[in-house]
Amino acid sequence: MSASSSEAVAQMAGMGDTRSSMFGDLFILTKARLSLMVVFTTAVGFCVGSTGPWLTMALLYAVLGTSLAAASAAALNQWMEADVDRLMERTRERPLPAGRMKKANALWLGSVLGVLGVGLLWLKSTQLAAAFAFLTILVYLAAYTPLKRRSAWCTLLGAVSGALPPVIGWAAAESSDRSMAYVLFGILFCWQLPHFLAIAWMYKHEYEEAGFVMLKRGDESGLFTAYQALGFSILLTSVAFVPTWLAKVSPFYNLGAGLANAMLVGSCVVFLLERSRGAARRLFFASILYLPVMLLFLVFTRKAL
Repeated sequence: MSASSSEAVAQMAGMGDTRSSMFGDLFILTKARLSLMVVFTTAVGFCVGSTGPWLTMALLYAVLGTSLAAASAAALNQWMEADVDRLMERTRERPLPAGRMKKANALWLGSVLGVLGVGLLWLKSTQLAAAFAFLTILVYLAAYTPLKRRSAWCTLLGAVSGALPPVIGWAAAESSDRSMAYVLFGILFCWQLPHFLAIAWMYKHEYEEAGFVMLKRGDESGLFTAYQALGFSILLTSVAFVPTWLAKVSPFYNLGAGLANAMLVGSCVVFLLERSRGAARRLFFASILYLPVMLLFLVFTRKAL
């Protein structure tokens, strides 16, 4: 192979690496893995609220619009916290703190994604779904993100934002049954507290060094954090059985809900007794398993509206 041919091959390989790196950075900036959960919970909300076939263009528009809105919130969040992300090991290699992307580009991309997401829902879904998507972005950026440096109350506000995607799906289905919208919101809201508290305890020192107040000040033993996680898991169990009390699901739902909630509450009890990083990690994985199991049982045991 000639020298010129070798150079051409090297340039092509370099272009491929650059493109791969660019897409990887976009993947990280928009928190694409988190978007998978948004897709899932939005679809669940649509299926729970739908009175007709599930696989429709209405579902596609709801999922796509909500995903774009979630990607917008993620990108703008990293734009707002780029300087702080440099201080934490788990975030310092993100595109902005690592210097692989300009902050102006992240701001532009996040803004465009938000307009596209909310606009798509407004034009192709329902205005209520678009309003909930806009509220999701607003709460995440205007309340949760700045409060992270001031108060542990940020976790509750973050949970509000994270609990809205299934409600967007419900609104897109144009359901008249508001009770299930409240149930969906309640399940996602309560679930996020033990889930996030486990993460916050696992990375407690990194958050503190970066100036984030993710846990109650002075809770060095983790006792308050563990009781908080347990309390919300018990509240979650109560919310999870509301569909049964409302006669919205078949008796088979009780089996899945009972097992899933017993697993989560049990993991919270272990975390309360040990309050170790290992116990927090087990609680984290239990919460990851809990959500799809719980929501799938809700969808497939739902009685016809």
